[in-house]
Amino acid sequence: MASGNSFYITTPIFYVNDAPHIGHAYTEVAADVVARWHRQSGDDTWSLTGTDEHGEKILRTATANGTTPKKWADKLVTEAWKPLLETIDIANDDFIRTTDERHESSVQLFLQRLYDDGYIYSGEYEALYCVGCEEFKPQSEIVNGTGQFEGQKVCAIHSKPLELLKEKNYFFRMSDFTERLLALYEERPDFVQPESARNEVIQFVRQGLSDLSISRSSFDWGVKVPWDDSHVVYVWFDALLNYITAVGYGQEGADFERRWPATHIVGKDILRFHAVIWPAMLMAAGLEVPKQVFGHGWLLVGGEKMSKSKLTGIAPTEITDTFGSDAFRYYFLRAIAFGQDGSFSWEDLSARYQAELANGFGNLASRVVAMVTKYFDGVVPTPADYTDIDMAIHTVVAKAAEDADRAIDALAIHDALASIWTIVDELNGYITDSEPWALAKDPANAARLGTVLYTAVDGLRALAVLLSPVLPKATEKLWESLGAADGLGALVDQRIRDAGQFGQLPAGSTVSALQALFPRIEPAIA
Repeated sequence: MASGNSFYITTPIFYVNDAPHIGHAYTEVAADVVARWHRQSGDDTWSLTGTDEHGEKILRTATANGTTPKKWADKLVTEAWKPLLETIDIANDDFIRTTDERHESSVQLFLQRLYDDGYIYSGEYEALYCVGCEEFKPQSEIVNGTGQFEGQKVCAIHSKPLELLKEKNYFFRMSDFTERLLALYEERPDFVQPESARNEVIQFVRQGLSDLSISRSSFDWGVKVPWDDSHVVYVWFDALLNYITAVGYGQEGADFERRWPATHIVGKDILRFHAVIWPAMLMAAGLEVPKQVFGHGWLLVGGEKMSKSKLTGIAPTEITDTFGSDAFRYYFLRAIAFGQDGSFSWEDLSARYQAELANGFGNLASRVVAMVTKYFDGVVPTPADYTDIDMAIHTVVAKAAEDADRAIDALAIHDALASIWTIVDELNGYITDSEPWALAKDPANAARLGTVLYTAVDGLRALAVLLSPVLPKATEKLWESLGAADGLGALVDQRIRDAGQFGQLPAGSTVSALQALFPRIEPAIA
């Protein structure tokens, strides 16, 4: 992707009354790393997250807690969802709430347009509804109950009884878009990714789409249907629109043209809403479909998807309080192939923290800074002639930067990290082979020692830039320690796609003591 392009990335908006767990945080971090990468590439970047606050589930929870849905949502946003972003160091540009006036008015505008153009009609509807999913369930997700729910129809996702609802509703003519959607998936194979997600969506749409019930009249917590205020908009129809309402759809002087279309990062359990219903809605309104919908896998704990109801949800602070936010961000993006399910274990987290972050990257940085301090009084030496072993490092750094950028473009964040980590491994090997401590014993080797340490320091400069979207705190400390800001400017201003060009750190820069980037953690965890 050429520099200067617009890049708009979103997370799903999360239900306010779910307690944030590491599954939510995983999505947030993935989108944040990609956004930071594009931002540091000079792309016109916008990163959106937020909360979904309408629907029957929230109304019921608020009532059970003796408060109004709006007060309940305000409390959860303030006490749970916004603090989550600080806990895991998210640098989002905007936070949308579906109770924001800017959202509600634009939802009504969108709906009115579809109604005026004949895409919405009224009809009777009777179907099994899951309050947990806020969805009338397709046949494929209705199963027979067991145990206490014997003889009842239950939701395959929540394992809770479904409610038979009969209402006069408004419907969206989604069936009109079956062929257009199949053509979209065919013409743009990267529209839904990864491949497994794409195949699943195509299979679903090939069976034929039914019209979608898009209003409810049995409760009033939601956006009012503009031509009939006895109905509120179906929560998913309302929620999906956040991606365009947040960037000013229907508002004067807004950034909609500049920002849209977006790349959507979603969990695979909500893939169908984003890859089927959402593009159909946009087609009906004559708007561009998203750039891409990427359905990542689930985080599994003990082989099961995390959930609040099964008490398998782990709060992000349980990890960050011990390991820090950088390690949290690194672990989930390195240990799991983005797009596939991945298992979380404390043992794996602890082992990777120690081996890859503390011993691999952290130790490399402190050793190199310590040697420049010891052998050159803290002043980065001027390199003499480069030998083959030095040039090999230049090649590794250039290739890692190029490969990582390509991987981020494909949302293969795990591959990007693996590419960058080749620099860590190669530099550690380079120092072992070059033995600067042995060179330092003979003044005749001063020029060679200077070249080795300059190569190592500039390798660290490249690592600081390339890893800054993933490890913002540690790389900032390293950048400061390398004295890089004086000659090169702030870390966040470094162009990430230029990071692989060797020799950028000015000789003569002054290094300063580096605190351990990843302090030792005592074995007693979890």
